[in-house]
Amino acid sequence: MITKTERMSKLGLSQLPENTKLGEHVVIEEGAKIGENVTIGHHTVILKDTIIGDNVTIGAHCVLGIKKSGSQQIRASNVKQPYLIIGENTKIGNNVTIYAGSEIADHVFIADQASIRENSAIGSRTVIGRGAIVELNTSIGKRCTVQTLAYITGDTVLEDDVFIGPCVSMSNDKYMGKKPYELKGAHIKKGAKIGNNATLLPNITIGENAIVGAGSVVTKDVPPNVTVVGVPAKIISKSNFNNREE
Repeated sequence: MITKTERMSKLGLSQLPENTKLGEHVVIEEGAKIGENVTIGHHTVILKDTIIGDNVTIGAHCVLGIKKSGSQQIRASNVKQPYLIIGENTKIGNNVTIYAGSEIADHVFIADQASIRENSAIGSRTVIGRGAIVELNTSIGKRCTVQTLAYITGDTVLEDDVFIGPCVSMSNDKYMGKKPYELKGAHIKKGAKIGNNATLLPNITIGENAIVGAGSVVTKDVPPNVTVVGVPAKIISKSNFNNREE
């Protein structure tokens, strides 16, 4: 049975901190930087130039630092940096894929089977749920919750303290590819809550502390401090997260 030191040497990982915990069949490509006290699960691949901070836990069968690809029909993502950054004390589940050009802040939790595309930013203490998808050019603030199987379309902004329920769906192409359109997802402002299975159409704004009821289809901007429900969503009450009825 070979020792950990022998395994690391065989993989060309002699520069890893001694307190790194490696599963079986881990691949770490040249140029990747691994912080102190990092745990990496079985069969995980850390691609070239990925930066991982201290005290990060990564599950099995993950691929981190994927380079973008596509065709002429796929728009540019305007990547600000060519590598992936993962902040300290972040926990990543199993079968997670994260693309190069994104930045994950400290104390983030990313659940199993989630996917985060390039040029996205995830703020500190945010939770990305199981199977959730975050598309390219997206900004998610601090302390947000994106629950199971939610779909965050490209070019979307979530400010701080936003809640996205399970299976919420968003779109960013008003004409569904039929004619030219500047792709733009929703802008969801601080403290807004989006209920299960709600659908948000392109280029709408959800105001601060607004509530979108489960199953609603939001076709136009929602003012701050109101509750909307229905298809299409309509205001049913003024609301405030600390004092619901006014």
